[in-house]
Amino acid sequence: MTRHESRREGCAVRRRGAALRAAAFLLALVLAPAGPIAAAPAGPPGFADLVAKVAPAVVNIATRKVASARPEGPSFPQIPPGSPFEEFFKEFFDRDREQQQQQQRRSFSLGSGFIIDPEGYVVTNNHVIADADEISVVFNDDKEIPARVVGRDPKTDLALLKINGEKPFPFVEWADSDQVRVGDWMLAIGNPFGLGSTVTAGIISARGRDIRSGPYDDYIQVDAAINRGNSGGPSFTMDGKVFGVNTAIFSPSGGNIGIGFAIPSNLAKPVIDSLKRTGRVARGWLGVRIQTVTDEIAESIGLKEPVGALVASVTPGGPAANSAIEPGDVVLEFDGKKIDKMRSLPRIVAETPVGREVEVVIWRKGERKTVRVKLGELPDDEQVAELGKPQEPGKPAPGAAARIAEFGIQVSPITPELKEKFQLPEKARGVVVVEVEPNGPAAQEGIRPGDLIVEAMQEEIKAPAELVAKVEAAKRSGRKAALLLVERQGDVRFVAPRFKE
Repeated sequence: MTRHESRREGCAVRRRGAALRAAAFLLALVLAPAGPIAAAPAGPPGFADLVAKVAPAVVNIATRKVASARPEGPSFPQIPPGSPFEEFFKEFFDRDREQQQQQQRRSFSLGSGFIIDPEGYVVTNNHVIADADEISVVFNDDKEIPARVVGRDPKTDLALLKINGEKPFPFVEWADSDQVRVGDWMLAIGNPFGLGSTVTAGIISARGRDIRSGPYDDYIQVDAAINRGNSGGPSFTMDGKVFGVNTAIFSPSGGNIGIGFAIPSNLAKPVIDSLKRTGRVARGWLGVRIQTVTDEIAESIGLKEPVGALVASVTPGGPAANSAIEPGDVVLEFDGKKIDKMRSLPRIVAETPVGREVEVVIWRKGERKTVRVKLGELPDDEQVAELGKPQEPGKPAPGAAARIAEFGIQVSPITPELKEKFQLPEKARGVVVVEVEPNGPAAQEGIRPGDLIVEAMQEEIKAPAELVAKVEAAKRSGRKAALLLVERQGDVRFVAPRFKE
């Protein structure tokens, strides 16, 4: 190839390369978007579709209470008919009569609720309608319908109302609250103060909260803004079902600070169903008084960890008394459900149908045992569990029959003088505590002069010497504490004072 031909070939190669680059550039222009590239949406998806679906079933609860308010004013003398003063005082008498007619005034209260049935059944909090003379349900379009109370349950702070009108009403369904998890998104909708629907979003913060509002506390804590007028309104899962009834807030100032509490749907639904069927709630009843298993109590009875509910006493004639459950037993399982905490037992028992025979796993004297119990119905005036507050202690009595140095107490046989001094019952049993060493192990467990020690290490005590022997035997066996059953003015509880080191 000549030099001229080589130069010509190189030019042709460069032309072809340039053509290819130009074609690629034109292709890129054709394929490029017409406008700027859209950024990916930030944050979670919106809640608009969910709100549009469920908000029509969330209503305002307006209550009215008639309050008597006698007006203050001057009293007028009785004027004889035909008296020249009659016309003079007539306008004053008329004004007084008008005031008398206006002495009944109405007070108003507002909360929220939600419809759970196309027939018009409405759920709200009991405290929203408490003492109301008139109740109305107000919809988002301001339509107001009178409501009647089907039933209410103060123990769980729930109430069921019924409205009549053009059907079907918009309604929402219950969720399975056991399936919601800490960290899940949630939506709270209310209809407070007659303003219309309000929507707040957040996450589930905690489960199993006990705010000491009742015997069945098992609240779900949420961080969505729940204000006062939202009481009785629903908390929703992201599929639009109600997992909780908004009931309470924690707020030092009275306003929302992001700590709200909702009744779980799995606790609320059986209550509402019972109210709908019968207008009342029938709860299972075991007939025991229970207390927490502390570390010391667990160690003293040979439990590896402080779990379960310790039976402090058994109600005479109750279901537990008619079975094999005894004071001193620790309930570990009830009807197949583990009792991790003392306060779990009252709720589980209450949710169990009346009349069902269940298996109860207990811990007794170092062994697991299974007993069967047929549940009764909880009487209105009974508590399923929890001990009453102790009364004020009496003053120490001089002298004692025995001193338990390991606990810092002196005990005595029950005498007529001590019965009178400490106001002990006529059939008092055990030994009476007459002196307690300040800051000693017994004092730290709340033992006071006048208390009766009825059992030690789950064995009955009839004399101070028996108590001394039981305590010494427990210490020799390597125990760090001894389990005592203490009675105070009819209240019984177990304590486990630790031995002095």
